[in-house]
Amino acid sequence: MDESASRPVNWRTEVSMSLKTTNEKALELHRTLKGKIKVVSTLEVTSKETLSLVYSPGVAAPSLAIAHDPDQVSAYTWRQNTIAIISNGTAVLGLGNIGPKAALPVMEGKAMLFQQFAAINAVPLVIDAEDPDSLIEFCQRIAPSFGGINLEDIKAPECVYIEETLKRTLDIPVFHDDQHGTAIVVLAALINALRVVEKPLERVKVVVSGTGAAGSAIIRLLSEAGVNTLYGYNHQGVVDYRREKEYDEVLVSLKPYITAVDQEKTLADLLIDADVFIGVSKPDLVQAEDIAAMNDNAIVFALANPDPEITYDKAKAAGARIVGTGRSDFPNQINNVLAFPGLFKGALMANAAAITKPMILAASAALAGLVNDDLSEVMILPDIFDPRVVEAISTAVAEAAGMGEVNR
Repeated sequence: MDESASRPVNWRTEVSMSLKTTNEKALELHRTLKGKIKVVSTLEVTSKETLSLVYSPGVAAPSLAIAHDPDQVSAYTWRQNTIAIISNGTAVLGLGNIGPKAALPVMEGKAMLFQQFAAINAVPLVIDAEDPDSLIEFCQRIAPSFGGINLEDIKAPECVYIEETLKRTLDIPVFHDDQHGTAIVVLAALINALRVVEKPLERVKVVVSGTGAAGSAIIRLLSEAGVNTLYGYNHQGVVDYRREKEYDEVLVSLKPYITAVDQEKTLADLLIDADVFIGVSKPDLVQAEDIAAMNDNAIVFALANPDPEITYDKAKAAGARIVGTGRSDFPNQINNVLAFPGLFKGALMANAAAITKPMILAASAALAGLVNDDLSEVMILPDIFDPRVVEAISTAVAEAAGMGEVNR
């Protein structure tokens, strides 16, 4: 008998080896590809006639048309279907401030996803500038080349200031995916999870751990969608506005959305009789007994990645009925890729000047609406590769932008 067959599996070793293998494969792939994206011409230049049309002298005609009417730039150039992905590398995945060069592989990957899922051209641009005003100025200066800007992996609270400033000063959609992409998918997941447990959105008690980029956007969006009881927690403890002077501008701005506490509390205290826990913070923050203290039919979205606030198995064993994570190796993966391709496609289809709150809410509703007969405890969101996702979200977003019935 093979003794190894009866030997208990050390899951930590197995996971470590699996990650090592994945990392090695990823390095080999990136080294082989020498970049995951490239610029490809939409027309072959094979004759003098074609050359005269796409370059001199013919190219003067669209240039003069745009000079006469700058709004024609989208009609005659790639701007109608091209966005910039902008990062300074100050908050990359779970890796932290690793700098712009180290962020570039992530931005290239994001560009691939835009192209594959929504046929949108996306240009990754990493900026050597931690000063938010320098990044803002860069975006303002390159805006004529692009139909939209996707901000990515920029640390909080600067990311909020950068996005808000650009939304005020530019006439193209500006979207920080780490904030609103996460919030869109979380709201869609929550809508469907509450359908499974038969609880109304307006009557549930929600606890959000993490009040940075993602957490602040989740709190705002859930409140605007109808959640009335919503508590916050971060590295400073339970959000308590009796200590408002200690908080940064992002946390202060959440005051209208967060339910007040009138005495000192811990995260464990907040989770007593809670219906929903949403974590966008750090690993192993929540214990099994905390989940057990929640209401029946508890919903747990532990999204810290790759290691969640509580593991899927522990949360289920402790009594949570529905558990979602940010990982692809467990049910109910809550992943931004479900949102951003369709959202930008809809904004570009509508030639929108901005991405508005109605457009974001429409994206969540459309995403949630794709799960019907197969709705269950382990299926609250459609598959990432479901071709209906981008179509449904882009149509809903374009209509919310005021486009009306969309031509397909």
